[in-house]
Amino acid sequence: MQFSSFQEFIQMGGYAFNVWSVYGMFAVFLAVNLLGPLRRNKQIIRELKRRYELNAPAQSGASSANSSAESVGDSQ
Repeated sequence: MQFSSFQEFIQMGGYAFNVWSVYGMFAVFLAVNLLGPLRRNKQIIRELKRRYELNAPAQSGASSANSSAESVGDSQ
Protein backbone atom coordinates (compact mmCIF):
# COMPACT_ATOMS: atom_id res chain seq x y z
CA MET A 1 0.00 0.00 0.00
CA GLN A 2 1.46 3.34 -1.00
CA PHE A 3 0.63 6.68 0.55
CA SER A 4 0.97 9.98 -1.25
CA SER A 5 1.71 11.96 1.93
CA PHE A 6 2.68 11.47 5.54
CA GLN A 7 -0.76 12.71 6.63
CA GLU A 8 -2.39 9.98 4.57
CA PHE A 9 -0.05 7.45 6.19
CA ILE A 10 -1.09 8.64 9.67
CA GLN A 11 -4.79 8.42 8.73
CA MET A 12 -4.32 4.84 7.44
CA GLY A 13 -7.13 5.09 4.94
CA GLY A 14 -9.72 5.90 7.62
CA TYR A 15 -8.64 3.11 9.97
CA ALA A 16 -6.18 5.20 11.98
CA PHE A 17 -7.81 4.63 15.37
CA ASN A 18 -7.87 0.86 14.95
CA VAL A 19 -4.36 0.60 13.52
CA TRP A 20 -2.62 2.93 15.97
CA SER A 21 -4.48 1.57 19.00
CA VAL A 22 -3.24 -1.93 18.13
CA TYR A 23 0.31 -0.61 17.80
CA GLY A 24 -0.09 1.09 21.19
CA MET A 25 -1.40 -2.07 22.87
CA PHE A 26 1.45 -4.06 21.35
CA ALA A 27 3.99 -1.56 22.71
CA VAL A 28 2.48 -1.83 26.21
CA PHE A 29 2.40 -5.63 25.97
CA LEU A 30 6.02 -5.73 24.85
CA ALA A 31 7.16 -3.35 27.61
CA VAL A 32 5.36 -5.35 30.32
CA ASN A 33 6.79 -8.63 29.07
CA LEU A 34 10.32 -7.26 28.92
CA LEU A 35 10.42 -5.08 32.02
CA GLY A 36 8.23 -7.18 34.31
CA PRO A 37 10.63 -10.13 34.65
CA LEU A 38 13.60 -7.77 35.10
CA ARG A 39 11.80 -6.02 37.95
CA ARG A 40 10.84 -9.35 39.52
CA ASN A 41 14.42 -10.60 39.22
CA LYS A 42 15.72 -7.56 41.11
CA GLN A 43 13.05 -8.07 43.77
CA ILE A 44 14.05 -11.73 44.21
CA ILE A 45 17.73 -10.83 44.49
CA ARG A 46 16.97 -8.18 47.14
CA GLU A 47 14.91 -10.71 49.10
CA LEU A 48 17.66 -13.35 48.92
CA LYS A 49 20.29 -10.84 50.08
CA ARG A 50 18.06 -9.82 52.97
CA ARG A 51 17.56 -13.45 53.99
CA TYR A 52 21.27 -14.15 53.72
CA GLU A 53 22.13 -11.15 55.91
CA LEU A 54 19.58 -12.26 58.52
CA ASN A 55 21.00 -15.80 58.59
CA ALA A 56 24.69 -14.90 58.33
CA PRO A 57 25.14 -13.91 62.04
CA ALA A 58 23.33 -17.06 63.16
CA GLN A 59 25.53 -19.24 60.95
CA SER A 60 28.77 -17.58 62.06
CA GLY A 61 27.71 -17.96 65.70
CA ALA A 62 26.98 -21.62 65.14
CA SER A 63 30.31 -22.21 63.44
CA SER A 64 32.25 -20.52 66.26
CA ALA A 65 30.33 -22.64 68.79
CA ASN A 66 31.23 -25.75 66.82
CA SER A 67 34.89 -24.78 66.62
CA SER A 68 35.03 -24.12 70.37
CA ALA A 69 33.34 -27.48 71.02
CA GLU A 70 35.88 -29.16 68.76
CA SER A 71 38.77 -27.50 70.56
CA VAL A 72 37.37 -28.69 73.91
CA GLY A 73 37.03 -32.19 72.52
CA ASP A 74 40.61 -32.08 71.23
CA SER A 75 42.02 -31.08 74.62
CA GLN A 76 40.46 -34.08 76.40
